[in-house]
Amino acid sequence: MTENSASAPLLRLGTRESPLAMAQAIETRERLCAAHGWELSQVELVTVKASGDKILDRPLADIGGKALWTKELDQWLGEGHVDACVHSMKDVETLRPEVFMIGAILPRADRRDVLVGAESIADIAQGARVGTSAPRRAAQLLNHRPDCEVVGIRGNVATRLAKLEAGEADVTFLAAAGLERLGQSDVGVALDEDTWIPAAAQGAIGIECRAEDTRVRELLSAIDDTPSHAEVLADRALLEALGGNCHSSVAVDSRFDDARIHMRAVVFSPDGQERVEGKVEFAAGVAAGPQSLACDLLGRSSYNIRKHFGQPA
Repeated sequence: MTENSASAPLLRLGTRESPLAMAQAIETRERLCAAHGWELSQVELVTVKASGDKILDRPLADIGGKALWTKELDQWLGEGHVDACVHSMKDVETLRPEVFMIGAILPRADRRDVLVGAESIADIAQGARVGTSAPRRAAQLLNHRPDCEVVGIRGNVATRLAKLEAGEADVTFLAAAGLERLGQSDVGVALDEDTWIPAAAQGAIGIECRAEDTRVRELLSAIDDTPSHAEVLADRALLEALGGNCHSSVAVDSRFDDARIHMRAVVFSPDGQERVEGKVEFAAGVAAGPQSLACDLLGRSSYNIRKHFGQPA
């Protein structure tokens, strides 16, 4: 279950055992050790097989949503088996147990989606089968290309690329940040975020700890990136205000600049036929900004969009 056991660690980090999750945990360990002058062996990586990694034949929204990525790690953190847990923040539920807190957000990587199997959205073959189980990607694709057929594909990067190679779909989407962390930046074509908006908190690695654990909170604060943390909190505040859930099609791009957040967001109907976009600027950390944008978006949306919001994500 553990990577290092030669000596008592100063910090135990919980992580899923997928290749990407391990790459993120290793990056976190390296940053912690650099910040505190530790040897790598002083941070132990404790691996947990998440439910989301075990069940690959159904969409997450049908089997429990984002909690399938976090519930095992939450249990280990709550019981004290680990001191902190490393997460892809786009996969973490908006509403979290109050006993936990985000102790650090690492410098955010490329937030864009990558298209694999075509050079651009416009270049996707007429009537192509596009593999994705993400409501945002499916709705955004259908908004651009209603002729395409969405087919469900889940799994880690290697699994999805293998399914594409096997002909289960003609094209698919992956996160640029994940490919970069796996050393596979040459795969696919990154989509311009001006026309293809990313998921909330995409590209961000977060480290959660117990809120009452002041020692770990202080250790994590040394690797916290203020702009990235502000962007992630803003994205998550919008999801909370929208009442987004795993069936909601919402894309958001928040940018930190001089202590202010510039936020652009879009909500879609699942079939992509309806699209409502809005923007807002506000001081970082002020919840009224995301709340006002959420009210604006839902206020201009039809029932076909609104019916997929209103429940915690």
